[in-house]
Amino acid sequence: MPHLRIATFAADVTCPLGHRLMGLLPVRAKEILDPLEARGFVLLGDEQPIVFVAVDWCEIRNEAYERWRNELARAASTTPARVLVASLHQHDAPVADLAAENLLAKVGMPGGLCDYAFHEQAVQRVAEAVRAAVETPRRVTHVATGQARVENIASNRRVVHEDGRVSFGRGSRSGADAFHREAPEGLIDPFVKTLALCDGDQPVVALSAYATHPMSYYGRGGVTADFVGLARRRMQRETPRVHQIYASGCSGDVTAGKYNDGSEQNRPLLAERLYQGLASAWKSLKWQPLERIAFRSTSLELPFRGEDRFSAAELTRVLEDPQQPEAERVLAAMGLASRKRLAAGRAIDFPCVELGPARLVLLPAEAFVGYQLAAQELAPESFVVSVGYGECWPGYIPTESAFDDGFEDKWLWVGRGCEPRIRRALEEVLSAST
Repeated sequence: MPHLRIATFAADVTCPLGHRLMGLLPVRAKEILDPLEARGFVLLGDEQPIVFVAVDWCEIRNEAYERWRNELARAASTTPARVLVASLHQHDAPVADLAAENLLAKVGMPGGLCDYAFHEQAVQRVAEAVRAAVETPRRVTHVATGQARVENIASNRRVVHEDGRVSFGRGSRSGADAFHREAPEGLIDPFVKTLALCDGDQPVVALSAYATHPMSYYGRGGVTADFVGLARRRMQRETPRVHQIYASGCSGDVTAGKYNDGSEQNRPLLAERLYQGLASAWKSLKWQPLERIAFRSTSLELPFRGEDRFSAAELTRVLEDPQQPEAERVLAAMGLASRKRLAAGRAIDFPCVELGPARLVLLPAEAFVGYQLAAQELAPESFVVSVGYGECWPGYIPTESAFDDGFEDKWLWVGRGCEPRIRRALEEVLSAST
């Protein structure tokens, strides 16, 4: 059995008032409804440490993502490749892309996307929490896994109209008109999965993941971890000896739209439903001795969109035109930052942590739920926990069938050809250890 210990950490990463939310929302942060947190763990064994952190931010992209990985790697005495950073993707929270922010500052829009000073403070606060945590690790001897169905939250954006037309109109904050309420849930993963690492019969850390956009309502300037944060905090209160972490699964095309009317009253209802799923998964945990751990990672290159409006020249024109809407200039800066990344040959790291019978795999950006279901199919003998919103530069990552159905969005920076590449990456990292 590996000599394994675990250190848990948490830090406040709440953005200041006046900060941009979701990268382009017109209403900036006006009040703090509840704090934003970064919660994670460090696995310490016979090889280099492995870090996992889930952040209550909308997205972390490009240079910002590398900054997080580099600083947490330094704090944990490991390499950036072994640092897994995931955003939860709440919309009333920051998007961090330092290269895009630099482009915006050059055209007279400083702070148009994110605040440099706040970003660095947040990274250093989390890094300090990591440094403190690794001084007092706990032994890990067992792994426990469990899952439970979550009722009346998730629904796929994709709906089929009476005339056979397909649309993706079931949105993040509301899709609950009569048509969308009556439409089937569509393709979802109905289960929340919980992976616990334990010292004997005492769980030390529990990571839970569920595939849905984590929004009830947003865009009013109230910074919040939304209903997923409320459910996580309730689990933490009820299991004070366990470090509770929640992450969003692959949910680019999954929202609460069928069950969400966008009202303030719906947030606690969604939180209660998620909590019930988390509590049931917790009760279902089954223990096994942890006899094998492994870390695998591969490189993933995704195709940037090829349309003329996504060319460097056109994105630059939009960015530099003061007559363009502010949101369009922000999107152009983000696109240019990603084009720069690709031109430099910087692929996405695609990691997987094997923990006995369980595998924790981190997928990039707003990967569609089909990728999560594919991961489970590729490793049917394992308890696969898929986490989305790793490196977020691609925005939405549709499956080929979604492209065939005409999926389109301003937050989509990749073109066709993603699915075979991601499937190859999944096959590689989910393969059994030898």
